[in-house]
Order: sequence, then structure tokens, then C-alpha cells
Amino acid sequence: MNIDFITANLVYIVLVLIVALAYLTYYMFNKEAYSERNIRSVASVVEELNREIYYLKKELSEIQKSLQNDVPRMSDEEIYQEIERSVYDLIRPLSVNVQELHAGLNALDEQIDARLASLESGVKQISMPSYVHANDDAKIISLFKQGVSMDTISKELNLSKPEVEFVLKINKIK
Repeated sequence: MNIDFITANLVYIVLVLIVALAYLTYYMFNKEAYSERNIRSVASVVEELNREIYYLKKELSEIQKSLQNDVPRMSDEEIYQEIERSVYDLIRPLSVNVQELHAGLNALDEQIDARLASLESGVKQISMPSYVHANDDAKIISLFKQGVSMDTISKELNLSKPEVEFVLKINKIK
């Protein structure tokens, strides 16, 4: 009896194992099919993206070719001339302003020369007092160099103090 019982238990265990194995096999096939579908969908998306990249690269190269054909490159001489024109356009207003300043300075120089000439002629017209003579100039200078004060010199020679100062300044002594 024990053997029948053990055999029956073994049969049940084997059946349970077979069912479990069948379920695991079914589960694996099901999962594999699901994974395969996902892989196929990813592969189709990747293939579509590769196709799109190919077309975009092709379009980009065509655009680059058309741009190269449409826009001619400037030669070094043309670039140099363009830079020269730009610099000229920038410097021209400055040049005009410098010329205007130069003309203004010339006019101012002429005015200064005219005023100087006018002042020189005015100074020439100022006459020296008749009582101040060259002899008095020599006496004033001699006395001043001897250390005599301007007040004493003016009293001795009967001259005003400003006249004594004037003679000394003209002769660059004081």
C-alpha cells in the first residue's frame, strides 16, 4: 500500500512538473513573441529614421551645391577694393571736418596777425614824454645798479616813479 501511495504521489508530482514545464514553455514562447514584436517595431522605426536621415543628407548636399553655384566667391582684389571703399566712406566725413578746422584755424591766424599788427602800430604811436631822454635812461640805469632806490632816483631826476619803472622794464633790468 505504501508503494501505491508513493507511486501515486510520484505520478502527481510528475504531472505537476509537466504542467509547470508546459506553462513555463508557453510563457517563454509568449514572451519571446512579444519581445520579437517589439524588436520588429523598433527596427522599423530605426529603418524609417535611417531613410529620413539619408534624404535629409541628400537635400543638404543639393542645397550646398546650389549655394556654391549661386553665390560666387569674391577674389582677393575684390575684397581689398570693398575694404578700401568702406574705409573711404568712414574717413571721408573726418577729412571734411579736418579741412573745415584747418580753414577755421587759418582764418583765426589771419585775425590774430591783423590784431597784432594793429597793436604794434598803436604802440608805435605812443610817444615818449619829451622830458625823458636817453641821457636820463643811462642815469636811471646807473643809479639803480648802484643800489639807489626808485623813489630816490625819481626825486633826483624829477621823474615820476612809474617813468623810472618803465625805463627799467624796457631795458630788462627789473
